Amino acid sequence: MKKCLIVILILAVLPISGLYSYKLLYAEQFYKLYHSHLIQYPEDSAENIYYLETALKRPFVNPLNAMGIIKNEEEWERYRVLFTMHVNLKLIEQYRLLALKFDKFDAYFYNYPWKQENLRSLQMAELYYKDALYYWDRVLEQVELLDELKYIYIEGIEYWEDELFKIRSGEIDYKEFVNDDLERLYEVRAAFEAMGPETY
Repeated sequence: MKKCLIVILILAVLPISGLYSYKLLYAEQFYKLYHSHLIQYPEDSAENIYYLETALKRPFVNPLNAMGIIKNEEEWERYRVLFTMHVNLKLIEQYRLLALKFDKFDAYFYNYPWKQENLRSLQMAELYYKDALYYWDRVLEQVELLDELKYIYIEGIEYWEDELFKIRSGEIDYKEFVNDDLERLYEVRAAFEAMGPETY
């Protein structure tokens, strides 16, 4: 009787284990885990940052399984550079979203009792904004590589080409956006640092 119970328990637990799982090996698999919510909490941004940064470190899938239709080596090379550029852009967006959770837009006089907490929060926001600038430099490197490659239309990744066009035309310039965020942050930080018991 005991042997039957043990066998039943083993059979019941077996499907719960990693029997039906598969390994994530390729950049595109990690990219597909990236997702956005209507209301994005810091842990959602951190999760997305993990997936996107891991995607940048992983090898690409076989061209047969790529996110666009790849027919030759030139298309494959362009696809990989566009993918890297796109993932870096998404990382910038996620770091800016994460920074917004810690950023303060105004230093109200009644926030003096929490002055140190607000300054620490602004410090976190500054770090995340600077991380976004790091990835903007990576985007510009990819754009330079794409300037050297001839234009090839790749079906399925038109949105990435649109992003490239907007970067080249100056419509997307995250350096300007993030620097504006940092300037405002420095002004708010200065206002918090100027606060004292007499201003409360």
